[in-house]
Amino acid sequence: MAESLPIVEVRGASITFPGVKALDEVNFRLLPGEVHTLMGENGAGKSTLIKALTGVYQIDSGSILIFGEERRLTGTASAQAAGISTVYQEVNLCTNLTIGENVMLGHEIRGPLGINWRATHAKAAEALTRMGLGHLDTRAPLSSISIALQQLVAISRAMVTDSKVLILDEPTSSLDAAEVEVLFTVMRRLRDQGVAILFVSHFLDQVYAISDRITVLRNGGFVGEYLTRDLDRTQLISKMIGKDIEALKALGSNRQVDARDRSATPVYAAEGLARAGALAPTDIEIHKGEVVGFAGLLGSGRTELARLIAGADRADAGAVRLKGKKVNVTSPVSGLANHIAYSTENRRDDGIIGDLSIRENIMLALQAKRGWLRRIPAREVDELVRTYMERFSVRPNDPDRPIRLLSGGNQQKVLLGRWLATDPELLLLDEPTRGIDVGAKADIQETVAELAEGGMSVVFISSELEEVVRLSERIVIMKDHQKVGEIVNGPDVTAERVVSIIAAESDEKAEAQTESLIEGETP
Repeated sequence: MAESLPIVEVRGASITFPGVKALDEVNFRLLPGEVHTLMGENGAGKSTLIKALTGVYQIDSGSILIFGEERRLTGTASAQAAGISTVYQEVNLCTNLTIGENVMLGHEIRGPLGINWRATHAKAAEALTRMGLGHLDTRAPLSSISIALQQLVAISRAMVTDSKVLILDEPTSSLDAAEVEVLFTVMRRLRDQGVAILFVSHFLDQVYAISDRITVLRNGGFVGEYLTRDLDRTQLISKMIGKDIEALKALGSNRQVDARDRSATPVYAAEGLARAGALAPTDIEIHKGEVVGFAGLLGSGRTELARLIAGADRADAGAVRLKGKKVNVTSPVSGLANHIAYSTENRRDDGIIGDLSIRENIMLALQAKRGWLRRIPAREVDELVRTYMERFSVRPNDPDRPIRLLSGGNQQKVLLGRWLATDPELLLLDEPTRGIDVGAKADIQETVAELAEGGMSVVFISSELEEVVRLSERIVIMKDHQKVGEIVNGPDVTAERVVSIIAAESDEKAEAQTESLIEGETP
């Protein structure tokens, strides 16, 4: 059967920023009735290409054709007029408005006396029904529904104008497995209606579950376009990072499987650590040079436990000892003073300071630790910044560049440098690899392993259980804001076994499975 003509085609597009070739003669096309995934490392050019397709950036050379006609997209309005709609990773909706008002925002039905709200809500209901969301009450507050449903409302809003191209930029980063499947159902419905969908995700399982076609970019250049069924995962990753993935696979074989001598005084120990409404009383120990993974579903209490350990939240109860000495960690500053550093899961809002430079972002925590009146000497600043930018291969290598201009993976590397600059003994990493590419993910995982080998204690939190199992010596399992299990890692421990504990019908069952795993038995 003949292949359909593309709705959108990019031919030889290039975009140059000062000192950076963001796109270098890139080719790309979107066919009707297909889900097309754009893959590449952070900094590969994915975001730049999306912004070119949405009119945020204008290309320096090359051409963009829509339905075979060359178009110059001068802004988001011209892209929307050309039939291109976008839903970004961070849902940009108005939580103070109703669901229907959000769906129809900017497209309200008007009458002689202004907005006809009855007609507007009726139109919103039609749009939601087309997405399989007819059960939603258009007059209910947007804040009354989950983030997953808000994501689908954003897609409904994008499709109100009968767009022929839908760009979904990391739409699943905050969704659990069931919510992802609901989103995929909507995507398949749109695909069957002839919509061309550009899907951007770093979750390979999702890419292979939903995609018909894959385009790979690397360092701003076009690597190739492939049918998903013809490209296995190993080939895809190799094309993305330009090298094989044996080093990443080897991480799992290097984890410690022998039982640690736990008679030594732990670096951190807490008894009955708790916060009302956030975490039930929890006991936990973390030893020197140990990577402890926190596993659990979103909302299980992983982040709440990490924040209490770091002092980002104040505990209501519990006793904490550092190297056997009783201490009170009641704030992030006291955490830093006790050599505890915490890298938040919300990189954009609680991590980077977008308008500050890479240099300033790296030095922020160390300056806070020493006190704002004790300025760090310029020579020391330069040395630390150079050390961590080189260590993590931050691109571009310009310490005075505003961090908001960096890709997500490079921002995450800068944050890791920020916390390592404080010389912590305990480093808590909350979703450090979320929303970044395979190459950057491998770099961060390798760094975690190296830090542990050097004697640093690390808490590693990730929604990707394979990562937790690959890196952790011990895994603390969270469910419903409490600790329900703890297992020592080993050859027989898999993501599936961790899931079985999370899904256990009762804490007693979880404890039974935990004991069998520690003893090396098969449940």
